[in-house]
Amino acid sequence: MPRIAVEDNSRMSLRIRSEDKALLLRAVALNQTDLTEFVVRHALRAAQDVIEQADRIQLSPRDSPRVLELLENPPSPNKKLLATAKSLKKQR
Repeated sequence: MPRIAVEDNSRMSLRIRSEDKALLLRAVALNQTDLTEFVVRHALRAAQDVIEQADRIQLSPRDSPRVLELLENPPSPNKKLLATAKSLKKQR
């Protein structure tokens, strides 16, 4: 079950296996940095990659030409779209 993030605290604690910590400490020593900086730098990079991947729409080779065609030659609006646009104008 996911835990609720605490946003009002800049501290974060985590439990880690001793073998994993030893691996991190070896990388830290080779990188000549400290554990916090190493973990934060790499965790932030991984987080950015996850977010970029989630935000990017990737079309299949089959769908790509169809989307380009629709962008270049959009279909005429149908009755439902026109009714929605009309109701939005009234709300303003």
